Parts: sequence; structure tokens; C-alpha cells
Amino acid sequence: MTVTLDRPLSTRTRDPKELLNAVQPRIRPLTVNVLDGGMTLWDREVALLLRDHTMVRDMAERILGNAVMYTIGCMEHPEVHLGVGQLVDIGVHQLILDTPVWWALCDAYNEGRYKHHAPFIERRRDGLCLRSADFLKSIGFDIDEELWAIDGTDCSPCDNKVPDSH
Repeated sequence: MTVTLDRPLSTRTRDPKELLNAVQPRIRPLTVNVLDGGMTLWDREVALLLRDHTMVRDMAERILGNAVMYTIGCMEHPEVHLGVGQLVDIGVHQLILDTPVWWALCDAYNEGRYKHHAPFIERRRDGLCLRSADFLKSIGFDIDEELWAIDGTDCSPCDNKVPDSH
């Protein structure tokens, strides 16, 4: 029996660093800005987090890793309502702001469709953040329990029930 994957990029690994770096060949616009520094995409996004936020590299990597897990989880499972805490959301926003990288993620993990960012104003306080962490674990990600517990029930105001929205 032959099995064909619908996704253009197989997610054989659940390592967020590998999953992010794997989209590098899909980056087409602004390659001079994104690729000419000789960095991996992982190192680039960490460097951007460190540039814009007061944190040490270890924390930037933890935040970015969980943001990649969350983003790919949302893209791979649009039928599941997921939300992220304020701390991990810093990493999600970093990915969204680096638009050539975001487009490459969408191309690879969201079947080529752009995933919009359309947040509500008010934060959710219904435990969605913790339920999302449990879901990400159930699909093979090794989440950082501490980062997800920090925000606990105080979830980002994102609405992924809207088609193709984080």
C-alpha cells in the first residue's frame, strides 16, 4: 500500500528548530534580507527576538520553539481551536512579522494558504491555553510546560475559528 501525504513538506520530526529550518528553500521574497546573513532561520528568528525583547538567548529559544509548535499545530489541525499564552505569543508574533518566513511556513504547513492574524481585543480566560498545550503534546510536540503554565488560563485573544486565522 502506498500512502501519499497531502502536505508539501512532511513533518517527520517534531523538533521545532528542524521544522522551522526546513522551510528555508521555500523563501522567495526578500531573500537578501532573510538568507544572506548566513544564519539558519532558527538563528535569525532568535536574533530578532533578542533584538526586540529583553531576554537571554535560552528564553528566546524556548519561546520560539513553543511558538513554532503552536503555529504548526494550528496549521496542521485547523479543525481544533487552539490558543497561546502571552509569553509564547511573543514568538508567534515574531514569526508573523518576518513575512518571508511566515509565507514559507504557510506554504509548507498550511497547504500554501496564508494564515491570517486577526486577534480579538480581550484576552480569553477559559483555560484554552492549557488545553492547547495538552493538544500539542498529544500530536508529538515536547512543549515547555513552564512557559505554558505561566499564562495558564490567560490566553491570547486570537481566533482560529475564523478560516485561516491564528
